Amino acid sequence: MGGAAVKGFSLIEAVISIAIAGLLLLSASAGISGLEAKYRLLSGVWEVEARLNSGRFRAAVKGESVRVRFSSTCVFLERWRPDRKAWAPFESHVIPGVNLQANAAPVFLPQGTVSPLGTIQVWNRWGRFRITLAITGRIKSRRV
Repeated sequence: MGGAAVKGFSLIEAVISIAIAGLLLLSASAGISGLEAKYRLLSGVWEVEARLNSGRFRAAVKGESVRVRFSSTCVFLERWRPDRKAWAPFESHVIPGVNLQANAAPVFLPQGTVSPLGTIQVWNRWGRFRITLAITGRIKSRRV
């Protein structure tokens, strides 16, 4: 009487399914690219805090003054060389995906204090953080 039933999708149904899947993938990738900027910013803030703490602890443990300088994408740690009467770099760290700006180059002293007090801005397209440095060496960051 009749022919065999046709199984599967027609070409139009398959194209529509692929188009819908493509739109879903496109919307998901837009959300993921926003997350990348967010996590690069958070990673940059954590890295700056880690470098500041590293300088603070080195000054306390080794008994030498440590200066932390910033460029637009790097953090530099330098120690005071009394024999040369100059700062000598010993570490540098590139922080990808963020911009840095500091109003001073804080110097951690062996007594546990820091001078001058500093504010460091870390930002990218996702947002901006301000890291403040107290005279006691306490580091505080907050989103602005």
